[in-house]
Amino acid sequence: MKTKMDEMNKAIIRQLGDGRKPFSAIADELAITENTVRSRVNKLVDEGVLQISGLVNPECIPGLQVVMMGVKLKTLDLEKKAKEFSQLRGVISVAVVTGRYDLFVQLVLSEEEGLSLLDFFKYELDQITEVSDVETYVVYQGHNFRIPYIL
Repeated sequence: MKTKMDEMNKAIIRQLGDGRKPFSAIADELAITENTVRSRVNKLVDEGVLQISGLVNPECIPGLQVVMMGVKLKTLDLEKKAKEFSQLRGVISVAVVTGRYDLFVQLVLSEEEGLSLLDFFKYELDQITEVSDVETYVVYQGHNFRIPYIL
């Protein structure tokens, strides 16, 4: 079920660019009550629309490497394969896409944490069947690029 995104919900979410911003400050900024902010945020979280989490700049953590991976499959059961990929160690996100690839997979890797790109291919990707082609893109530099630290 999709949630109605009225202008107030959008404004509250914009204010949560800093996930630590107090509801009272958001309420003051938007000229609404703190209770309104709290109830709307809770509803958005409960409905799966919003998740408040800490993100890191991968360039600031030594040894961290972000990789984007295009995956071409031998099956059309894309949703099932996306879920399988999402369970692999190092996977941040998986998207079913149009175009040359069927899936885009975002990875976070660190040799210090025992997960290099080679380890991912040997021990993680090897668990997935019906993969016909994979192309990796190492992120050398990001701009306004943040990721969850999952290792």
